[in-house]
Amino acid sequence: MTGSDGPHREPGSDVRAAGSASERAREEEERAVEQALALVGGSSGPGRSDRSGGSGERPSRSRDPRAPWDSRDEDLNARRSNDSHTGPGSTPHADRSSGSDPCDGRDSDLRDGRAAPAPGREQPPHPDRAFPGDPGKTPPPSWDRARAVAARAGRGGAPATIRLPLDRALGHVLAEVLGALTDLPSFDTSAMDGWAVAGPGPWAFEAGAGLLAGRGPAAALPDGTAVRIATGARVPPETTAVIRSEHAHVDEARGLLHARRSVVTGQDIRPRGQECRSGEQLVPAGTVVTPAVLGLAAAAGYDALPVVPRPRVDILVLGDELLNAGLPHDGLIRDALGPMLGPWLRALGAEVSGPRRLGDDAGALRSALTSSDADLIVTTGGTAAGPVDHVHPVLDALGAELLVDGVAVRPGHPMLLARLSPDGPYLVGLPGNPLAAVSGLLTLAEPLLAGIAGRPAQDPYRALVHAEVHGHPHDTRLVPVVHRPGRAGGRDHVAPLRYNGPAMLRGIAAADGLAVVPPGGVRSGTEVEILDLPWAPATPWTEGCFT
Repeated sequence: MTGSDGPHREPGSDVRAAGSASERAREEEERAVEQALALVGGSSGPGRSDRSGGSGERPSRSRDPRAPWDSRDEDLNARRSNDSHTGPGSTPHADRSSGSDPCDGRDSDLRDGRAAPAPGREQPPHPDRAFPGDPGKTPPPSWDRARAVAARAGRGGAPATIRLPLDRALGHVLAEVLGALTDLPSFDTSAMDGWAVAGPGPWAFEAGAGLLAGRGPAAALPDGTAVRIATGARVPPETTAVIRSEHAHVDEARGLLHARRSVVTGQDIRPRGQECRSGEQLVPAGTVVTPAVLGLAAAAGYDALPVVPRPRVDILVLGDELLNAGLPHDGLIRDALGPMLGPWLRALGAEVSGPRRLGDDAGALRSALTSSDADLIVTTGGTAAGPVDHVHPVLDALGAELLVDGVAVRPGHPMLLARLSPDGPYLVGLPGNPLAAVSGLLTLAEPLLAGIAGRPAQDPYRALVHAEVHGHPHDTRLVPVVHRPGRAGGRDHVAPLRYNGPAMLRGIAAADGLAVVPPGGVRSGTEVEILDLPWAPATPWTEGCFT
């Protein structure tokens, strides 16, 4: 019977309706779970829709649909956790949501503009991991290989030669062998103030000033006679020896000179050609002209030297967030690289123009690159894949050749080396973090400039390290160190400095060099390769707050 207040309902219809609604809700929840898994990279498995065709029926799920992670995700997370414990004595990576610990230099997936992977997505394993921001990109070269590429690029062309007067040649590199233009000394000279004597003594002498430096040749000295002589004066022919004033006794009354010590033939005489003969090689090509080289060249008769021109470098500072003066404020920070790079590059033998600040402007960057007449352009920041990182796109638009695109080194892995055209300048792109930029300078700019300028490569050497130095799982680390003298007969060694995060300069400001730490790190008491800084002090630092 149908009631007057509503339609007739079959028995159990409410239960079926409720069950249908519950099933729809469960299906919607399952679809939401699948979408979440798809977004975070979960793999297909039980409970997934068959996307290859077929009936389209949904297989039954073997696990609670409310739990979005299955055992494979747990295994993946466990592997990620285990991967963070690498190297002797290393500790787990810092929380990736906040970046790396600034004092230990470990990785952060957010540094240098690289986006962190979504939760549950495994990072590509080394060496097939994407870098930087391009899943199809080949792995970056090792630190050693990147330096070798930069050095070869610098030596790629025949260096030019110019002649500079001695007062302008300091710091340049000799383009040719420096050969002696005369004998040194060019005549026999006295090495001391005293007496030139001939034959056995005692020797008769005549009163007077004697022989002075800068005078013409004197007459031959007769046997048994002596004459006063000044340092640097030309020794008379037939002279047996020079007796120093303090070793001589003068008998004024009798006019005789006596020797207080035995006299050896040739003593205290600098013979002609003692230092070199005319035409002899004094200094090889590739030698940096130091004050001592200038003195030697002048003594050997040179007024000007054949040298390689210093490489010309332009510096382009990128970044809208940089201040030129005052305290940081409102998200703006001081530009540390502009003041640092010019003097550093000059210490590497370059002629450097004042830094140009372009901000984050792709058009201004392209204009600056195409109008530069420098041998090398150094840019700061913008080498990663962020929204305002314009270096790669501009280089691509200009058809530049990327010789090094990222390096397996920390800090500084997004550095790059490019050649803008076959005859055009090179470009070294430095990361924006200060210590990362220093890493780029020493990895790419230093060997490149040395090649262009004809300078010899820095001789690698190893030193004992006191303290364990953590390493990166796959990449080389460059860590500021200071030299320490050995105690109680112990060996000299280096000690790592605390402030070695990519954005820090406090450690490198106190450092003598950088330790080249291989993947995995080094233990205390082992040796590590050292890169000296151009101005490494003769006396090691001893400030305890840095170590």
